[in-house]
Amino acid sequence: QRQLVESGGDLVQPGGSLRLSCAVSGFTLNAYTVAWFRQAPGKEREGVSCNSGGRTIYTDSVKGRFTISRDNAKTAVYLQMNSLRPEDTAVYYCAVKRGILATLTPRDYNYWGQGTQVTVSS
Repeated sequence: QRQLVESGGDLVQPGGSLRLSCAVSGFTLNAYTVAWFRQAPGKEREGVSCNSGGRTIYTDSVKGRFTISRDNAKTAVYLQMNSLRPEDTAVYYCAVKRGILATLTPRDYNYWGQGTQVTVSS
């Protein structure tokens, strides 16, 4: 059974850091694109970052602050988030799609985790 499980979400003060993890089971990540999305209350799901192995994309609002990484051997995906802002508050989702075309469009992704809550507040 193919499954993605996120962890690492928490309450953090502005300027703080968090590292999100996504454990992937049931398949390996070779030849797959991995991504992180987020959804704040009342807003649409937004692509944060994706990595196709050869290419990485970040949405403008997180460039220079967030870093996506992947460990194909351990079938895990990570999102290091630094200099967090209140507007980063959202449920963060890990997602995987077949193929190596990098995209931040949610409908392109085949597999999703259940999400982990990140709250940035003083």
